[in-house]
Amino acid sequence: MENSRGSFGSKLGVILATAGSAVGLGNIWRFPYMTGQNGGAAFILIYLVCIFMLGIPGMVAEFIIGRHSAANAARSYKNLSNGKPWGVIGYMGVFTSMIILGFYAVVAGWCLQYLYASIMAEVQGDANFVKEYFASFSSDAVRPTLWTIAFILLTHVVVVKGVRNGIERASKILMPLLFVLLVVLVVASCSLQGAWKGVEFLLKPDFSKVDPNVMIEALGQAFFSLSLGTACLCTYASYFSRQTNLLKTATQIAFLDTLIAILAGLMIFPAAFSVGVQPDSGPSLIFITLPNVFNEAFASMPVVGYVISVLFYALLVLAALTSTISMHEIGTAFFYEEMHISRRGGAWIETVACCVIGVFCALSCGAVPELTFFGKSFLNCCDNFTAQWLMPMASFFTCIFVGWYIPKKVVHDEFTNWSTLRGTFFGVYLFMVRFVCPLCILIIFLHQLGVL
Repeated sequence: MENSRGSFGSKLGVILATAGSAVGLGNIWRFPYMTGQNGGAAFILIYLVCIFMLGIPGMVAEFIIGRHSAANAARSYKNLSNGKPWGVIGYMGVFTSMIILGFYAVVAGWCLQYLYASIMAEVQGDANFVKEYFASFSSDAVRPTLWTIAFILLTHVVVVKGVRNGIERASKILMPLLFVLLVVLVVASCSLQGAWKGVEFLLKPDFSKVDPNVMIEALGQAFFSLSLGTACLCTYASYFSRQTNLLKTATQIAFLDTLIAILAGLMIFPAAFSVGVQPDSGPSLIFITLPNVFNEAFASMPVVGYVISVLFYALLVLAALTSTISMHEIGTAFFYEEMHISRRGGAWIETVACCVIGVFCALSCGAVPELTFFGKSFLNCCDNFTAQWLMPMASFFTCIFVGWYIPKKVVHDEFTNWSTLRGTFFGVYLFMVRFVCPLCILIIFLHQLGVL
């Protein structure tokens, strides 16, 4: 077993790597749509309040556990539980991350296929052609499976190189590149004729649309967007230095995550409105709706449309990769530390396990229709099981664990870096993690189940 776990080498590396774990496909296909449909800037204001109430305190809670123990997620919870059942939360996080990586890699593989198809100009055609192209590809038995495995292997190549030489170095390249591509696409989208209608739809505040359901949706988006309850924040925090300001880091990550989500909206809506298309949400947005938008919006400039399409799917691949790296690292750290094997060996166990899950998820999308449970594809079952049950449960008990079980002195020491930082907000933080966060997560949980 390796003598050193490794650690992040710089503050920038900490921010970019951890922000990369939060920034993903959901920022591009979910947040913009929810913002536009739920009051524009009014929704964003509510979302920011939810980030303050749940997102930042929840992130800091996982940071405290991970950095204090300096171990994989399962051992981190176990070390602080003193033999009590709290250690189960860490194992739940590892299990959750493996399932998420398995089905997430399927959609990421679709992005790879569409990047290739864009380069080869295969997705140029009318609306029916684009729709049939996606239906044909996603239900194929071979191509989605191969692209899924390819994406997991691509993730493996980064993770196996370690924390500093793999994850941190990749994040310092991928995150700035992702941001540059996003800005280029925003400029191109907003320069189209009629684009301002899309900007107005996204950012014009409409408080008449705000109701309790919108508030719950904003709360849920804050929860899922920051990857709470997946153990990735805890795992990455185990590589933080003792000088890392946990509250400041969580705030910076939340800011970057929100900024990229808003920019994604400024990329999608102006282009869509310029050709009179009403965007929807989910995979159909990026694999059916947007190819049509690119084909129509840049019909008079086919070369520009070609470049925009390639850049867009390159952006999606980068966004997906920053997330899959963090998911992979959770299991890798667990296997090599708990099984006392090399990091490379732990990474291969995680890769093989996730490939198996990914293959079943890919085949369930049409190639093998028998892979269904409760009337849903295996992929959708994995998605629902993790989003509706495992993530809320893990995050709920994490907040209870940090707020009520871990000694207050331990929490205070981590929060203030052993009193080297001012603890002005510690009382507020403790109140939030003890009362507000569990209540918010309970509301999300009940909403996911359809009770609220």
